[in-house]
Amino acid sequence: MEMLQPVQEQKANRVINILALAIPIAVAILLGIRQKVDLGSWTTYLPHINGIINSLTSILLLLGLYFIKQKNIEAHKRTMLLAFTLGSLFLVSYVLYHLTNESTPFGGQGWIRPVYYFLLVSHIVLSVVVVWFVLRAVYYALSGQINRHKQTVKYAFPIWLYVSVTGVVVYLMIKSYYVH
Repeated sequence: MEMLQPVQEQKANRVINILALAIPIAVAILLGIRQKVDLGSWTTYLPHINGIINSLTSILLLLGLYFIKQKNIEAHKRTMLLAFTLGSLFLVSYVLYHLTNESTPFGGQGWIRPVYYFLLVSHIVLSVVVVWFVLRAVYYALSGQINRHKQTVKYAFPIWLYVSVTGVVVYLMIKSYYVH
């Protein structure tokens, strides 16, 4: 694939940097809105759908790793783009849920409580960090900059996998406290 011109590269970097800042800021602002929007009771099922999305994303990330180790680049590309698509769908679903429903408090007591909050906080912090890495990894792969893609993925992959897996674990830990 042909290399991008410096001007194109600068524009792509600017878009990635803006998105990597704008997405978490927009989510934080939307989560801070106290007046909830009524879109119907169907939105109460979104956390369960998000648990499924995170589970599938975790599986796809591991499959993507498997395919690239097998040098099956086409399967790797399809798998990782599907994981990226699911991550985007998760973001929309997550925002929709929190725009329409109050946050669910964790009711666990004892030693499980700090475990839950450690997983939740690390999940949230790393979900903000991983956006920049994932956008760069996808950009480098699609623009044919494979060496830069590989360098970025050294950080993006383990963080993204951790965020996906802890998303499932946190969901399973709080699942019984959701009200329908």
